Amino acid sequence: MTEPKSGREMTVREAGRKGGKAVKEKYGLAFYTEIGRKGGRIVADKRGSAFYAEIGRIGGELIRDKYGSEFYAEIGRKGGEMVREKLGSEHYSRIGKKGGQRSRRGPTVK
Repeated sequence: MTEPKSGREMTVREAGRKGGKAVKEKYGLAFYTEIGRKGGRIVADKRGSAFYAEIGRIGGELIRDKYGSEFYAEIGRKGGEMVREKLGSEHYSRIGKKGGQRSRRGPTVK
């Protein structure tokens, strides 16, 4: 794999990036969304939902250990502010009322 401009060989990472860019230009971002969705379904069917729960737990613990538990409070606050800016304060009132109507033993009361 020689890069014509510099005469040096590309690294595997550079070749992968170049190939990924070519595929993105040819098929668009929706292509990656679709193949990611298909791959996720296959993994879920093969390993079950507990697999995703476990890798999420491990990832969450790693982030907590790296940044501290306050990190989650900060990103939650920022996310909440963004939602409020996008959907308005009334959004929280609506979802709060829906949560209050939900039975702990059954489906949501309509």
